[in-house]
Amino acid sequence: MTKTGNRARLMLVLAGVAPLAGCATGNATQLPPAPFVESAEAPGEDYLIGPLDQLTVFVWRNPELGAKVQVRPDGRITTPLISEMPAVGKTPAQLSNDIKAALSTYIKDPLVSVIVENFSGTYSQQVRIVGATEKPASVPYRANMTLLDAMIAVGGLNDYAAGNRARLVRFDKASGKQQEYGLRIDRLLKRGDASANVKLQPGDVIIIPESLF
Repeated sequence: MTKTGNRARLMLVLAGVAPLAGCATGNATQLPPAPFVESAEAPGEDYLIGPLDQLTVFVWRNPELGAKVQVRPDGRITTPLISEMPAVGKTPAQLSNDIKAALSTYIKDPLVSVIVENFSGTYSQQVRIVGATEKPASVPYRANMTLLDAMIAVGGLNDYAAGNRARLVRFDKASGKQQEYGLRIDRLLKRGDASANVKLQPGDVIIIPESLF
């Protein structure tokens, strides 16, 4: 086939793909825009302790019973007088109460506090960004986190990304089903379009495809 014929054939293929791509973006459910900076910060959901989190356990008037510990991959911790205490999936307050109950066997009315020093969070509290980005990663969710924050954390898009065809996958607790939303990351990062910035939730997955051409 001649070069002219090849070029004509390519143009026909592109003409067929472009409307499909446009429909995919246009018909996707869109999330409401979020401001770049919140007018007032609001606390997030209660933090759930995750594997590899660094904790400080403090027991008032009994410092020898406290410890700095890292949650093991199996989700447990060990402190003086307490071994194999499940920690993953609990809030710091819940873990404090469980340690208090365990120590009550040895001392009267212990006062226990648990502080999370360095955190990773459970998978349900991470935002995962995969696909055509500079460094795909799982990012711990923070209160009032937005799409812009997540993209900064992973270094933005790579050269082959189709940012405006990206999708956000979110588990809807009310329906028990996954929901998909369209994202316009190119418009956000390259044009500074504030309407393309959206709020994220713990457990969100952002999928960024590569461009076909």
